[in-house]
Amino acid sequence: MKNIVCFGEVLWDVFPTHKKIGGAPLNVAVRLQSLENNVTIISRVGNDEAGNKIVDFITEQGVNKQNIQVDEKLETGKVKVMLNEKGSASYAIEFPRAWDDIQLTEDSKKTTQKADAFIFGSLVARGDNSRNTLYELLKLAKYKIFDVNLRAPYYTTEVLEYLMNEADFIKFNDDEIFEIAKTLNFKSQSIEQNIKFIAEHTNTKSICVTKGRHGAILYYNDDFYYNSGYQIIVVDTVGAGDSFLASLINKLLKGVLPQISIDFACAIGAIVASSQGANPKIEREAIEKMIYA
Repeated sequence: MKNIVCFGEVLWDVFPTHKKIGGAPLNVAVRLQSLENNVTIISRVGNDEAGNKIVDFITEQGVNKQNIQVDEKLETGKVKVMLNEKGSASYAIEFPRAWDDIQLTEDSKKTTQKADAFIFGSLVARGDNSRNTLYELLKLAKYKIFDVNLRAPYYTTEVLEYLMNEADFIKFNDDEIFEIAKTLNFKSQSIEQNIKFIAEHTNTKSICVTKGRHGAILYYNDDFYYNSGYQIIVVDTVGAGDSFLASLINKLLKGVLPQISIDFACAIGAIVASSQGANPKIEREAIEKMIYA
């Protein structure tokens, strides 16, 4: 069992027909908690019904809510989610919201210092206040995991480069690594070559790239590991990458072999993509059936 901190946005994903609690850091936290870890989330909600429901949800999931701050001015975050005919999501993200103003506290500093891993994304760095808090906590964290989430127009190359340089482990999707490498004047159609470029450019030892239904590539201790994906019918892709990351980190932190770790993570990501919402309950039998079918 590991102590893990997730930092960043908590919000409501608003679909055309329903709404669900989400935000990549919260999705990662919930999955990690379900995999028998002690997880704390550092974020901020508004003093409103939407915020109260998120705090209740976090409590129900067993995630530590001690570092969920309450903002008296800004509302709880909401994201409008649009799904295409293949279940792939696009997002309209409101700004500013409570999670744009996460404050640096003594408790958040102590919690970060004690954690085995600190997981953060790029979206939370869109506003000055949360970004500055993130930068301070990164100085204290032992093992830093960067979950890249490019949501235009909320990122800059300068901030992305800083966060990549701070990270010990970076997770991209294939579109993201190609875009960022190209911005840094590296042009190659090979994912492996892009991974090696980013690893050298940012001095990052571990990198993972997800490829949607085609699985993922993990670069770990100078070796590549592959999973080509599992056959599923996609319902919606919201949260699939978050559960993938949580599952992968859970295994790697506990010393499981990289190939077993990526196979496990791809299975969980696939199960989430074949379910509605970002945080479906997953039984062990379903994972084993996915891997060994």
